[in-house]
Amino acid sequence: MEDEINRKDQLPEEPPAIPMERAREGSDEVATGTLPPKKVFAAWVFVGLCLLLMGMVFFMNPSRKIKDLDEIAFRALVVERQIKDVKLVSVSKNITYFSGTLVGDTQEKFRVNTVDSANLQQFLVENELVCPVVYENNVFGDILIQIIPVLLIMGLLYFFIMRQVKSSSMGAMNFGKSRAKMMNKDKTKFTFKDVAGIKEAKEEVQEIVEFLRDPRKFQKLGGRIPKGVLLMGPPGTGKTLLAKSIAGEAGVPFFSISGSDFIEMFVGVGASRVRDMFEQGKKNAPCLIFIDEIDAVGRSRFSGMGGGHDEREQTLNAMLVEMDGFEANEGVIIIAATNRADVLDPALTRPGRFDRQVVIDLPTLEGREDILRMHAKRLELAEDVDFFRIARGTTGFSGADLANLLNEAALIAARHNKAAVEHIDMEEARDKVLWGRERRSRTMDEKDLKGTAWHESGHALLQVLCEHADPLHKVTIIPRGQALGATMSLPDRDITNRSKLEFLDNLVVLMGGRIAEERFTGDISTGARMDIKMASEIARQMVCAYGMSENFGFQSFGDNQETFFMGRELTKNQSYSEETARKIDEEVAALLRNAYQRASAMIEEHSEKLVSLVEHLLDRETMDGRDVEDLIRLGRIRTEEEREPERLVEVEQREQRDKQAAEAERAEEKAEKEQESSTNEPPPASMNQSADSIPPPLVAAEQDAESAPSPPLSSTGGMASLDKDCD
Repeated sequence: MEDEINRKDQLPEEPPAIPMERAREGSDEVATGTLPPKKVFAAWVFVGLCLLLMGMVFFMNPSRKIKDLDEIAFRALVVERQIKDVKLVSVSKNITYFSGTLVGDTQEKFRVNTVDSANLQQFLVENELVCPVVYENNVFGDILIQIIPVLLIMGLLYFFIMRQVKSSSMGAMNFGKSRAKMMNKDKTKFTFKDVAGIKEAKEEVQEIVEFLRDPRKFQKLGGRIPKGVLLMGPPGTGKTLLAKSIAGEAGVPFFSISGSDFIEMFVGVGASRVRDMFEQGKKNAPCLIFIDEIDAVGRSRFSGMGGGHDEREQTLNAMLVEMDGFEANEGVIIIAATNRADVLDPALTRPGRFDRQVVIDLPTLEGREDILRMHAKRLELAEDVDFFRIARGTTGFSGADLANLLNEAALIAARHNKAAVEHIDMEEARDKVLWGRERRSRTMDEKDLKGTAWHESGHALLQVLCEHADPLHKVTIIPRGQALGATMSLPDRDITNRSKLEFLDNLVVLMGGRIAEERFTGDISTGARMDIKMASEIARQMVCAYGMSENFGFQSFGDNQETFFMGRELTKNQSYSEETARKIDEEVAALLRNAYQRASAMIEEHSEKLVSLVEHLLDRETMDGRDVEDLIRLGRIRTEEEREPERLVEVEQREQRDKQAAEAERAEEKAEKEQESSTNEPPPASMNQSADSIPPPLVAAEQDAESAPSPPLSSTGGMASLDKDCD
């Protein structure tokens, strides 16, 4: 735990931008996009001097302390002998004024503005007051007072506008520069140890790191490093995480950029940024360049519906040429990530550009357990936490989903003021992520509550009785998410295929809620809306897609033409006759009818058990799957003492798994240390690769793993809860 905290404290700060000039050997200085420190200091000095000068002119102006007098008051003071001295100041030919000092301790100065000074001069002579004439000509000061504010405003505008322009890289000289950022290898502490659940993908990219460390190992056999690696997989499976670990392990310059950073409003900017990015890569070769979400710029050049996109296509063309054009880019390895590999241009994904395509799929049962253990290092865990049970109940979860689950469990434990995260908190977090949070504040009247209890009990009864249905996890009549109730099942294995018997049992389970509700309440409700929809979809897929119909056999119907890039059906080309369509509808109806009859017979046969289950469910509101199974198979719920042998076996198995995981982690650390000690030589300054031809890829035929619909978990209120199917 302490090591994990220390590692998190050392997470890298925001990496600097690519320098405009190649950095000196051993220098860490990079361009950050803002003004250099010297220019910033000079600009602030200029602003400060202007403000100081204005303050001096304003505050040290003697005219601010002079008292203005009119001619009448001045004459009165002269008669009263209150004038100590006076002088006539001539500023210009037509501008004159009298200034002087009053009698008294304060020695207050005064000023008299007058147009005709001759009369006042005669008056002063008559009163025996000497009035010398002084000529004042301060043209420079007047001009300075008027110009300084203008200069100050213009200087401030220039300073702030130019700083903003340069900091956002929108200058005329930087508009086409690459926005790729170079990771600081001294601060990047993320390594392959921090990636779990994608063992095969780690092995694929580890070869690149090993090649950079010891290229002779591969070159002596005639091998060369792949020019590009494309990471493909669903969202949240760890593609960007794997790229971060490569940055921490490679020991060479690592640049990262997003695909959207190439696209701008102006045509040609993206292509310019691509060329600049590769130019920076050549200067720092050997190096790695990671492009996240490359589908933003690498979409297929398509000019059909909606027309083309000139900026993106020019950017893509520039990338194609730079990756494998007339001039070779020795030492620049591209790593890209996308979750839409189907929309990428074929010219981009061919060998010679992306030689290696790494599929990062959803983790398996073992992978999910490893991911949970890795993320749980930062949590305070209780002794009863069983990662294997959590992993078994999270089929279809990605690495991001599992990290979110652990975070939710920690929040739930903190909300209840617990000292550590317990297994029950993990279970509640898993249910919250899958089906939503319990809404106990939503009240239902007795009629709706009983209807929901009959509906969910019908599903739960058939879930236990059907041999090929997934194990029952929990049944509740407490509103959760958007549903008024839910019957939850979780598979005990990774789902890679679905059999016909499983589909038929799933249809029976879906029918149970409506049949129990109708038989025991005498009425039906809208709670079975999602059950009906899902049953119809499963039956039609069995007939049209999976060839599970006895009448049609090994045939497929409904080859849909989907709109390119839209990801959803726009038009369908019906490749069969109206007579065949009618027979398909009859076959689907027969499957649903047989499932309905089978479910009715099972509920009729076990009606007493269903009544007992409803009574317990109304009393408890939520029942565990083991309690429901005991009630149906044994007629009662076993006590904790009776389940103690099973619990001890589970504890022993959990301890054995924890021991094996610890041994595997120690063995992995030992192997990494041995590998590091055997490769102490620094990476080469250049990578002179042979231009051998690329052998044609070997394509292995795989079983078509089309996405089969998962067995539904019915819920009253029109929302069905599904277990996630990882086909």
